Amino acid sequence: MALPVLSSSGVKFRRVLAHFPQELSLAFAYGSGVFRQAGASAGHGENNMLDFVFAVDDSVTWHMMNLLKNRSHYSFLKLFGPKQISSIQSYGAGIYYNTLVPCNGRMIKYGVISTDTLIDDLLHWKTLYVAGRLQKPVKILTQNENSKLQAALVSNLKSAVTAAFLMLPESFSEEDLYMQIAGLSYSGDFRMVIGEDRSKVQNIVKPNVPHFQKLYSNILQDCPQVVYKHHLGRLEIDKSPEGQFTQLMALPRTLQQKITSLVDPPGKNRDVEEILLQIAHDPDCGFVVHQGISGIVRSSSIVQSAKTILTAGAKKSVTYSMKKLYKMTKGWLRKTS
Repeated sequence: MALPVLSSSGVKFRRVLAHFPQELSLAFAYGSGVFRQAGASAGHGENNMLDFVFAVDDSVTWHMMNLLKNRSHYSFLKLFGPKQISSIQSYGAGIYYNTLVPCNGRMIKYGVISTDTLIDDLLHWKTLYVAGRLQKPVKILTQNENSKLQAALVSNLKSAVTAAFLMLPESFSEEDLYMQIAGLSYSGDFRMVIGEDRSKVQNIVKPNVPHFQKLYSNILQDCPQVVYKHHLGRLEIDKSPEGQFTQLMALPRTLQQKITSLVDPPGKNRDVEEILLQIAHDPDCGFVVHQGISGIVRSSSIVQSAKTILTAGAKKSVTYSMKKLYKMTKGWLRKTS
């Protein structure tokens, strides 16, 4: 199954790609500059920063070429050269961001991640940083013929559905499902306390349900554990211990490890399958899964945010943080008015 390419004009986004080295295995645009969010005024998206992620097979070579074309995009780290930049990229979520970059009359932010690191995150949820972004609607701008990457993109969507099922009741709406999926990569993210609009998940999902449907409808129709009443917009899942055990066994490896470490006492070293079977019978199964996801996201978001001070430089870091705080305050004022 191919990852659905979300339609609508992508010309302005592809024009941005022309400014960068073309050796990309995947490039996508995401965020409020691409997809309308609830609470935003008409035309507001035109003023938002455009967010991009570029996956590259060879990070050192790509940064070397980009330093030749776009040296001004980098902080003081450009003085240390492409090898050091790639080394810093490998920390945290394995992605290197240049932010507040003027391009074609807009401000953009772009992250560079190695193809292998991206595939690892998509399959195993090592950090859930870029994998989490790809669980929500994005605009794919270019993608090469890497079959491993294509399979990993689809696997990530299936894993998101499985994790959401474990945290939902027996019967729920499509919107409930998409809210749960959209919230996965924000669970445990300290920026949701300081720096992000707390109604962000709802704002993402409500205006974009058709985009979520395009991503997930085939997966839901093919899933043997769900009754998908598409015409009613409702779903029913198997919440028996047997059903939950099947779902737990299908979760990405890092999440299984996090879950088992929460439940298994230190030094006992029980088999993963045995622990997951125990959790499947636990009424708090969904809460344990949520805690496991939060543990993954928390550590990667803290390291990645600390890295921003180096990759963006002090001035840009302060400017970017102030913009985030402004958006959070606006969201809070909307809710209280």
